[in-house]
Amino acid sequence: MIDLYTWATPNGRKVSILLEELGLDYQVHAVDIGKGDQFKPEFLAISPNNRIPAIIDGDLALMESGAIMLYLATKAGRLLPKLSASEAAQSIVQPNSYWHVMEWLMWQMGGLGPMLGQTHHFLKYNQGKSPYAEERYLKETHRLYGVLDKRLEDKAYIVDEYSIADIAVWPWISRFEWQTIDLDAYPNVKRWYCDIATRPAVQMGYQVPMYINDVPMP
Repeated sequence: MIDLYTWATPNGRKVSILLEELGLDYQVHAVDIGKGDQFKPEFLAISPNNRIPAIIDGDLALMESGAIMLYLATKAGRLLPKLSASEAAQSIVQPNSYWHVMEWLMWQMGGLGPMLGQTHHFLKYNQGKSPYAEERYLKETHRLYGVLDKRLEDKAYIVDEYSIADIAVWPWISRFEWQTIDLDAYPNVKRWYCDIATRPAVQMGYQVPMYINDVPMP
């Protein structure tokens, strides 16, 4: 049984959706970040960076959503392309789908998540306090949506087949209303988003650790 420490945020939902998709048994522990639960000593022992999500699986404790997703997909042997020894040796000159999943997972963690998080901070929670920041982060949000829309132009999923890359990105797009984004302006993202939103595991994982609202639909 995997212990999941999480809250209803995009990063938290990345892991709960993945657990549902993989069919792994897990127990949820709500970490109310609005009340400061992430700073409690018992949680810091698991996640020294005081951020959700985190997991415990046997003797292993892991923080950081990207690392957790890689661990769980590897453990289950699903939603992450396999990389054989021979492929690994050739991958520097012949990148395969494994590495493309890696690059888009890193794109989410290094770009999409942090930038959209700033958009939420300034446009939803602190609107009017810094017009410069609002303009800066909204512009970058639109740029990132454009990158994703271009990627999905001739693809059902970000990298060929449904993978942890899609699961990492999707919860951030689910807050399109927070970002003042009209998904009609990004038709490929809209089609991809709506297709994934109908998956039973996504519907279930979105509501962890508790129901707040239905999955937003454009």
